Amino acid sequence: MMSQLRVRDLMTTEVITVKPTDTIRQAVIRMAIDNVTGAPVVDNRNHVLGIITQTDILKLILRFQDKLDKEGAGHLLGAPMDVTGSPDAISSANKEISEMKVQDLMIHSTLYTTPDAEIIEVLRLMMKLDVGRLPVLEQGVLVGTISRSDIIFYIYKKKS
Repeated sequence: MMSQLRVRDLMTTEVITVKPTDTIRQAVIRMAIDNVTGAPVVDNRNHVLGIITQTDILKLILRFQDKLDKEGAGHLLGAPMDVTGSPDAISSANKEISEMKVQDLMIHSTLYTTPDAEIIEVLRLMMKLDVGRLPVLEQGVLVGTISRSDIIFYIYKKKS
Protein backbone atom coordinates (compact mmCIF):
# COMPACT_ATOMS: atom_id res chain seq x y z
CA MET A 1 0.00 0.00 0.00
CA MET A 2 1.14 3.52 -0.79
CA SER A 3 0.81 4.79 2.79
CA GLN A 4 3.55 2.41 3.90
CA LEU A 5 5.97 3.51 1.22
CA ARG A 6 8.90 5.52 2.46
CA VAL A 7 10.88 8.21 0.70
CA ARG A 8 13.91 5.89 0.55
CA ASP A 9 11.88 3.48 -1.62
CA LEU A 10 11.35 6.04 -4.41
CA MET A 11 13.97 8.75 -4.03
CA THR A 12 16.55 9.52 -6.66
CA THR A 13 20.02 9.16 -5.21
CA GLU A 14 21.96 10.35 -8.27
CA VAL A 15 21.26 14.01 -7.56
CA ILE A 16 22.21 16.78 -9.94
CA THR A 17 23.46 19.64 -7.76
CA VAL A 18 24.85 23.11 -8.36
CA LYS A 19 27.13 25.33 -6.33
CA PRO A 20 26.11 28.83 -5.16
CA THR A 21 29.00 30.31 -7.17
CA ASP A 22 27.97 28.61 -10.44
CA THR A 23 26.54 30.94 -13.07
CA ILE A 24 22.93 30.70 -14.23
CA ARG A 25 24.30 29.55 -17.60
CA GLN A 26 26.20 26.67 -15.92
CA ALA A 27 23.11 25.70 -13.91
CA VAL A 28 20.84 25.71 -16.97
CA ILE A 29 23.28 23.58 -18.95
CA ARG A 30 23.59 21.08 -16.10
CA MET A 31 19.80 20.84 -15.73
CA ALA A 32 19.31 20.51 -19.51
CA ILE A 33 21.94 17.77 -19.92
CA ASP A 34 20.39 15.74 -17.11
CA ASN A 35 16.81 16.63 -18.04
CA VAL A 36 15.81 17.92 -14.59
CA THR A 37 13.65 20.95 -13.81
CA GLY A 38 15.53 22.00 -10.69
CA ALA A 39 18.58 21.30 -8.59
CA PRO A 40 19.59 21.62 -4.95
CA VAL A 41 22.30 24.20 -4.29
CA VAL A 42 24.95 22.64 -2.05
CA ASP A 43 28.17 23.61 -0.34
CA ASN A 44 31.36 21.55 -0.50
CA ARG A 45 30.13 19.24 2.28
CA ASN A 46 26.85 18.50 0.43
CA HIS A 47 24.76 20.57 2.83
CA VAL A 48 21.75 22.07 1.07
CA LEU A 49 21.78 25.88 0.92
CA GLY A 50 18.73 26.23 -1.30
CA ILE A 51 17.20 25.20 -4.59
CA ILE A 52 17.09 26.62 -8.11
CA THR A 53 14.43 25.69 -10.64
CA GLN A 54 13.52 26.36 -14.25
CA THR A 55 10.64 28.46 -12.92
CA ASP A 56 13.04 30.78 -11.04
CA ILE A 57 15.13 31.23 -14.18
CA LEU A 58 12.13 31.80 -16.46
CA LYS A 59 10.71 34.40 -14.04
CA LEU A 60 14.10 36.16 -14.17
CA ILE A 61 14.01 36.18 -17.98
CA LEU A 62 10.49 37.64 -17.92
CA ARG A 63 11.59 40.40 -15.51
CA PHE A 64 14.33 41.36 -17.96
CA GLN A 65 11.86 41.11 -20.87
CA ASP A 66 9.45 43.49 -19.11
CA LYS A 67 12.26 46.06 -18.92
CA LEU A 68 13.12 45.53 -22.60
CA ASP A 69 9.44 45.94 -23.55
CA LYS A 70 9.37 49.35 -21.86
CA GLU A 71 12.44 50.34 -23.89
CA GLY A 72 11.06 48.82 -27.12
CA ALA A 73 14.27 46.82 -27.39
CA GLY A 74 13.03 43.50 -28.78
CA HIS A 75 12.73 39.96 -27.46
CA LEU A 76 15.20 38.10 -25.27
CA LEU A 77 14.16 34.70 -26.55
CA GLY A 78 14.73 35.79 -30.15
CA ALA A 79 18.44 35.02 -29.81
CA PRO A 80 20.28 32.22 -28.02
CA MET A 81 21.07 33.21 -24.43
CA ASP A 82 24.77 32.44 -24.77
CA VAL A 83 25.43 34.49 -27.90
CA THR A 84 27.24 37.67 -27.00
CA GLY A 85 29.18 40.20 -28.94
CA SER A 86 26.75 42.84 -30.13
CA PRO A 87 26.46 45.76 -27.70
CA ASP A 88 22.65 46.03 -27.89
CA ALA A 89 20.18 45.80 -25.01
CA ILE A 90 19.27 42.17 -25.72
CA SER A 91 22.89 40.95 -25.73
CA SER A 92 23.51 42.96 -22.60
CA ALA A 93 20.50 41.39 -20.82
CA ASN A 94 21.48 37.89 -22.00
CA LYS A 95 24.99 38.41 -20.63
CA GLU A 96 23.69 39.72 -17.30
CA ILE A 97 21.33 36.76 -16.87
CA SER A 98 23.89 34.14 -17.99
CA GLU A 99 26.64 35.45 -15.71
CA MET A 100 24.44 35.94 -12.62
CA LYS A 101 25.41 33.63 -9.77
CA VAL A 102 23.07 30.87 -8.60
CA GLN A 103 23.27 32.28 -5.04
CA ASP A 104 21.64 35.50 -6.27
CA LEU A 105 18.58 33.72 -7.65
CA MET A 106 18.16 30.51 -5.63
CA ILE A 107 15.40 30.05 -3.12
CA HIS A 108 16.90 29.74 0.35
CA SER A 109 14.64 26.88 1.25
CA THR A 110 14.51 24.99 4.49
CA LEU A 111 11.95 22.57 3.07
CA TYR A 112 13.22 19.03 3.00
CA THR A 113 12.27 15.49 3.91
CA THR A 114 14.06 12.42 5.25
CA PRO A 115 14.49 8.88 3.89
CA ASP A 116 12.08 7.47 6.49
CA ALA A 117 9.21 9.89 5.82
CA GLU A 118 6.01 8.35 4.46
CA ILE A 119 5.50 9.02 0.76
CA ILE A 120 1.84 9.93 1.17
CA GLU A 121 2.73 12.64 3.73
CA VAL A 122 5.49 14.01 1.50
CA LEU A 123 3.06 14.07 -1.44
CA ARG A 124 0.52 16.00 0.66
CA LEU A 125 3.22 18.53 1.61
CA MET A 126 4.42 18.96 -1.98
CA MET A 127 0.88 19.49 -3.27
CA LYS A 128 -0.08 21.87 -0.45
CA LEU A 129 3.05 24.00 -0.94
CA ASP A 130 3.06 23.56 -4.74
CA VAL A 131 6.64 22.30 -4.95
CA GLY A 132 7.80 19.76 -7.51
CA ARG A 133 10.61 18.22 -5.54
CA LEU A 134 12.16 18.08 -2.10
CA PRO A 135 15.74 17.41 -1.07
CA VAL A 136 16.14 14.32 1.10
CA LEU A 137 18.50 14.92 4.00
CA GLU A 138 20.05 12.54 6.49
CA GLN A 139 21.84 14.22 9.40
CA GLY A 140 21.87 17.46 7.40
CA VAL A 141 23.54 15.94 4.34
CA LEU A 142 21.88 15.57 0.93
CA VAL A 143 21.28 11.88 0.16
CA GLY A 144 18.67 12.22 -2.59
CA THR A 145 15.64 14.02 -3.94
CA ILE A 146 12.00 13.03 -4.17
CA SER A 147 9.82 14.51 -6.89
CA ARG A 148 6.21 14.37 -7.99
CA SER A 149 7.50 12.48 -11.04
CA ASP A 150 9.17 9.84 -8.86
CA ILE A 151 5.82 9.26 -7.15
CA ILE A 152 3.56 9.23 -10.21
CA PHE A 153 5.90 7.00 -12.23
CA TYR A 154 6.16 4.55 -9.34
CA ILE A 155 2.37 4.13 -9.19
CA TYR A 156 2.23 2.91 -12.78
CA LYS A 157 5.53 1.04 -12.80
CA LYS A 158 4.05 -1.33 -10.21
CA LYS A 159 1.14 -2.10 -12.53
CA SER A 160 3.16 -3.29 -15.52
